[in-house]
Amino acid sequence: MSLEIKVPPVGESITEVVLSQWLKSDGDVVEMDEVIAELESDKATFELTAEQAGTLRTIAAEGDTLAIGAVVCKIEDGGAAPGPKAEGESPKSDAQAPAAVAEAPKASESGKESYASGTPSPAAGKILAEKGIEATAVKGTGVDGRITKDDAVKAESGKAKAETPKAAPAPVAPAPAGARSERREKMSPLRKTVAKRLVSVKNETAMLTTFNEVNMKPIMDLRSKYKESFKEKHGVGLGFMSFFTKAVTEALKDFPAVNARIEGEELVYNNFADISIAVSAPKGLVVPVIRNAESMSLADIEKSVLALALKARDGKLTIEEMTGGTFTITNGGVFGSMMSTPIINAPQSAILGMHNIVERPIAEKGEVVIRPMMYVALSYDHRIIDGRESVGFLVRVKQLLEDPARLLLGV
Repeated sequence: MSLEIKVPPVGESITEVVLSQWLKSDGDVVEMDEVIAELESDKATFELTAEQAGTLRTIAAEGDTLAIGAVVCKIEDGGAAPGPKAEGESPKSDAQAPAAVAEAPKASESGKESYASGTPSPAAGKILAEKGIEATAVKGTGVDGRITKDDAVKAESGKAKAETPKAAPAPVAPAPAGARSERREKMSPLRKTVAKRLVSVKNETAMLTTFNEVNMKPIMDLRSKYKESFKEKHGVGLGFMSFFTKAVTEALKDFPAVNARIEGEELVYNNFADISIAVSAPKGLVVPVIRNAESMSLADIEKSVLALALKARDGKLTIEEMTGGTFTITNGGVFGSMMSTPIINAPQSAILGMHNIVERPIAEKGEVVIRPMMYVALSYDHRIIDGRESVGFLVRVKQLLEDPARLLLGV
């Protein structure tokens, strides 16, 4: 008796998944609740477990797109049975082997030709001589294969056809040097969803971007002074993301439209800050959410960022951990980006882009000094956020980052 293992429901909005990887092979003996495969949706990766012990018989292949409820495999009672023969393979008997190498029968020998075969009649020979056609090039239809006058007359068209000059072959372009191979692979559900969402945002929002720059020296000095004691006390490093997250949550209190969204003909304002952090994972960009970041300390934010980043790297993020954010922060600086215009993470209305830190000369109190500077960008939906609010929000973030004491005092 065998048990069918089907694709389980994984979320209200998910109708299909992709079988990304078999962790067990066909014919393997599996235990109850053992993970046998990984399923990938457009939002997260899920594990498929064996619902009983027995021998695994796979039905779907890696890369197949499966609807919810589709049969993925079967588990048969008992131990592993001998694996099925390869498709098209059949046992060969000893009697068949010699037949494979037996010589092919020789073609039957043709009968002896008559002396008259291929010999033109006097009239035919004269015609062929006038045309310059060899008798060997004409097949005779007369008695015993003799070439008749009619054969010689008809041979004229054959000669003309034979003597028609052939068109010169088209010149062949020289092949370029070096390898010119291509590699194709099917888009993952995550990549397809990201592509659709990004195009949708560009087409359906009035997106603009405003820029500013931040002097990172105060934060860098603060990190250098307290990073050891911070890590010793909280068990996590003190990075830039916690400062930016905290600054954003404070600025959102002053500019609530940046933390709002449009639903139909209504504006929905949030009195909390669920901050989405863009993370580059092996299978693509994912955006896990830090819930109620406005009430968290720097240490709490750092712990949340680390935990979510590790789960994203391992493909273990759940749908709940990637939905419901109100504002997004993305850091292109880790890849060396100097400046960019990030795309809004719908249905949110704004996204903050961080970039790399570069020492540049700036004017400070009437003097030119070298400071570690970062360009920051705020992309926003102009349908809900006005220019005054977008610029004011980014200036507020800049103030909080250049004077970290404001983050602690709330001023």
